[in-house]
Amino acid sequence: MKTVFPAFLAAFLAMPALAEQVGEVDTAFKLVGPDHKIVVEVFDDPKVTGVSCFLSRAKTGGIKGALGLAEDKAEASVACRQVGEIAFAGAIPKQEEVFTERASILFKRVRVVRMVDPKRNALVYLVYSDRLIEGSPQNSITAVPVAAQQKIPVK
Repeated sequence: MKTVFPAFLAAFLAMPALAEQVGEVDTAFKLVGPDHKIVVEVFDDPKVTGVSCFLSRAKTGGIKGALGLAEDKAEASVACRQVGEIAFAGAIPKQEEVFTERASILFKRVRVVRMVDPKRNALVYLVYSDRLIEGSPQNSITAVPVAAQQKIPVK
């Protein structure tokens, strides 16, 4: 009889990272419901120990924001940094989504993709927003250099 646990564990380990909130600032007062704000979150790269990414993005307030019905703006910024010794949990894909979070009730998401630049031995992180029909070209990018003596294991 096949066991389901290893498949579940593999699926769980492949999931994008979860972010924790670092702080927020209000950008516009709303009489009813929460204010519009910029939220700063941090998540650790799930396959690269020692790298954390700080993400800032707009959160829409008001009644729609309070009910989770608002569509957040596409503007986001990412800054990934080495925060400890870099270690890899095995070979990593040349390109992989490492974080995703919804930006509207149904069709819009903020995504962070890690890309490997083997020539420069660097990890490049791109944040952007997409939609079911049409995404946004607004994006932000950051890179984390890896020490020359430590080659990035690419699949």
